[in-house]
Amino acid sequence: MTMKNYPIRLDNSALLQGRWDWLKLIVCHIIAMLLLISWLWQPTRALWDQLDIQIFHFLNAPLASNNTWAHLWAFGSMRLADMAVGVIMLVFLIKGNFLFARDQVRTALFAFLAVLFLLLFIRIGLFSPLVKAMHWQHDGPSLVLDGAVRLGELFPDWERFSHIKDSSNNSFPGDHASVLLLWAMFISPFAKRWQRVLIWLITAIFLLPRLVAGAHWGTDIFIGGVFLSLVAFSWGFYTPFAGHSVRLLERFFAPVFHFLQKIPGLNRISLISGR
Repeated sequence: MTMKNYPIRLDNSALLQGRWDWLKLIVCHIIAMLLLISWLWQPTRALWDQLDIQIFHFLNAPLASNNTWAHLWAFGSMRLADMAVGVIMLVFLIKGNFLFARDQVRTALFAFLAVLFLLLFIRIGLFSPLVKAMHWQHDGPSLVLDGAVRLGELFPDWERFSHIKDSSNNSFPGDHASVLLLWAMFISPFAKRWQRVLIWLITAIFLLPRLVAGAHWGTDIFIGGVFLSLVAFSWGFYTPFAGHSVRLLERFFAPVFHFLQKIPGLNRISLISGR
């Protein structure tokens, strides 16, 4: 996407550029492939497996003895918490003059949604069949390791109110992690230094519930989640994909925003007004 079509005034030489950046595209794929190979190659796989077990026991074991720790991560593993995370991610995208200027938040939201769709396509249409064919799928640690503390068993009453994600029969790759990492990768180039620290701190915190509860191994996130997010990010922003997608979505939703701009109150929202 060129500066003429969309007047992005931020320092975003890498994103929404409307052209192929082969070097960055290739570098992202090399990093993603090296991570995956390190997980598949037996000598380094043994190290990853050892790290997986250590991470799980370090995070999960305190649930049995620390009541505060257990309550914190029980809430963090609920579907309601996932909804709250989604709201926070959205706020970072559409709050005017925070990361993006008021007249840029719609472009930012459309760009992220387009690449999120690309991530889902890669995950469901391409990566899932490969995972199945190569027998890479596995159970989460709470279903495999002895002595695992299950949050659903600690808080059975909470389970009736909202499902607690403390196990998985298909834990690889970490879908939740790939979305969070894609979000952080997308908005980081637009952030100031303190904002970037905040973004990655929030991302790390939001990644923890699945690890603490035992729904995912560390490598489901560090290998699977990073692999998917890097591939989707690179194809989204180091090719014309994001730029073309934003233009298409702008045209498609133009009548909707034109209608919403006539409603008092809504026309003050940057996402609606476009300014």
